Amino acid sequence: MAADRRSSWLKGVLDLLVLSRLTDGESYGYEIARALADAGVGEIKGGTLYPVLNRLEEAGLVEAEFRAAERGPGRRYYRLTPGGRTRLAEESRAWREFHRVVETALYPGGPTT
Repeated sequence: MAADRRSSWLKGVLDLLVLSRLTDGESYGYEIARALADAGVGEIKGGTLYPVLNRLEEAGLVEAEFRAAERGPGRRYYRLTPGGRTRLAEESRAWREFHRVVETALYPGGPTT
């Protein structure tokens, strides 16, 4: 049950998390997935990640460029557009506000950790 809950929460913020991974420059899918896993989000499989990247590209929030490799398969590199940076800032503010509201509802007298 906890894994199902975590998965549904992740669906709500995955676009935001992917955009956040591109703030320091371009990256490719596997590298984005690895960075999210290293941050504690968990494993994001390609069947979940690449549709998100495609949707963000179609929305004009990221740009993609395919680069051939000397060895092995080529990679598609993604980078934020100015619109993507704006959306990231807006959604980050909205997420912080939502988090504050949930924390207040869960712990009306403040966290008891």
